[in-house]
Amino acid sequence: MRYRDAFSGFHPINNFLFFIIVTGYTMFVMHPAVLIISLITANIYHISLKKEKAVYFGALYMLPLMLLAAVLNPAFNHEGVTVLTYLPSGNPLTLEACLYGAFSAVMMISVIVWFACYTEVMTSDKFVYLFGRIIPSLSLVISMALRFVPRFIEKFRQIKEARAGAGEKGNAFTELSVMITWALENSIDTADSMHARGYGSTKRTAFSIYVFGSKDKELLLWLLFCGFCLICSNAAGIYEWRFYPTFKGAPFSPVTVFSLLIFTALCLTPVFIDYSYDKH
Repeated sequence: MRYRDAFSGFHPINNFLFFIIVTGYTMFVMHPAVLIISLITANIYHISLKKEKAVYFGALYMLPLMLLAAVLNPAFNHEGVTVLTYLPSGNPLTLEACLYGAFSAVMMISVIVWFACYTEVMTSDKFVYLFGRIIPSLSLVISMALRFVPRFIEKFRQIKEARAGAGEKGNAFTELSVMITWALENSIDTADSMHARGYGSTKRTAFSIYVFGSKDKELLLWLLFCGFCLICSNAAGIYEWRFYPTFKGAPFSPVTVFSLLIFTALCLTPVFIDYSYDKH
């Protein structure tokens, strides 16, 4: 089986644990340094996976979305003590609201990019392998939904090209109607196929091609070590930060720098693995 990178070839439990740690830490630790590191490293890994498509994805979708999210918060949120100016409505535009909007946008885009990497690495068969025995029905539904998204996008592109080739002008409602019809017909075909193959008639069996080797053990220990260090750092309060009423947080210390280095190394682990495999 061919994988997009060396990290994708590791055991699914390592792949899944990596994304749980990095996305969880990005979502729940609103520290400026953590968010900036997460955004940069997420894009580095995404580019290593998708090459120029990742650059196109970021420039066309993520950058405008980040700017929009950063602008909306200070437009509607007027908390903070540092007034920069007053809007035409008379409400104050505060520095704290601008900073909170900016870093909230960084957090949101970082998580989206990490999930874009997740869909490339954690294929549906990996997800079913991890959760098929625990939650068989739910894992099947989730894996089918994840598989359906790229198929939906590809089908939408085919419809647009077919209509353009026929000389028809673009109409979003017509294309959406065709997509919904195709999706419903596809779901019926899938259900009939599963029924014909006897799905649900007997106890489900499992087949696995994944072997937990020595390299997987080493990677798992590294991920657990990083996760433990980050949890301890957060529990110690070194990442405490507030945006209102003033922009202020815990002072930087050697422990903070060490923890940030651990987080950076963790986020770049797939890139380091891929680079080391290329060297050999």
